Amino acid sequence: MAAQVTCQVRIMVGKGLGMGPGKAAMLKAIQATRSINAAGKQFGMSYRRAWLLVEEMNQLFASPLVIARRGGRGGGGAEITPLGLRVLKDYEKLLRVVSGSAEFRAISRLLAGGKARRPPAH
Repeated sequence: MAAQVTCQVRIMVGKGLGMGPGKAAMLKAIQATRSINAAGKQFGMSYRRAWLLVEEMNQLFASPLVIARRGGRGGGGAEITPLGLRVLKDYEKLLRVVSGSAEFRAISRLLAGGKARRPPAH
């Protein structure tokens, strides 16, 4: 049985990660739960680690991707900003474009399940 071939896209800013699969997953989880804490727990993260990840994303973009509201009487929570929704949508589209490209399919066909294989003769 052949292994499934997938593609991950990482957008780097200098040496830092601007957007990648983990950050996209965190944005989706915050969108679904409306909570940084609950989203982080889905990935086994402490609240602090999840908060730092959100802060990193917020600082790397022109404006915040996530807005957090303090807890208390009215309850806290978090929401994805319009820019956050756009970044997530564009990132997912980029992933679909790359995964569906002729180049990705060509490379996928050349993979041998981790075993080295001679390239075809031309």
